Amino acid sequence: QVQLVESGGGLVQPGGSLRLSCAASGNIFISSRMGWYRQAPGKQRELVATITNNRATNYADSVKGRFTISRDNAKKTVYLQMNSLKPEDTAVYYCNLHLFAADYWGQGTQVTVSS
Repeated sequence: QVQLVESGGGLVQPGGSLRLSCAASGNIFISSRMGWYRQAPGKQRELVATITNNRATNYADSVKGRFTISRDNAKKTVYLQMNSLKPEDTAVYYCNLHLFAADYWGQGTQVTVSS
């Protein structure tokens, strides 16, 4: 059974940087599309970024140029490098694994951008 564990969240000042990590268990990581989603209080969960098994990437317009998604297949880990953070980036960030219309989710990690 696939398990996803996020880490790296925390409190950061506006303009700062943070790097999130998501470590996957199981044997389907290599063939999977990975993604990061976020959910702020009172708002719907939204896509942040995705990366395919071939490392093609897709970003929400709100984070383009600031966030970078990457993956290390040897470590079965996906990363989200977040630069120039804004207060509106504050949310719980969730790691997602997608394969054959099936979705697996991590427990989430809190990111708070505040002065």
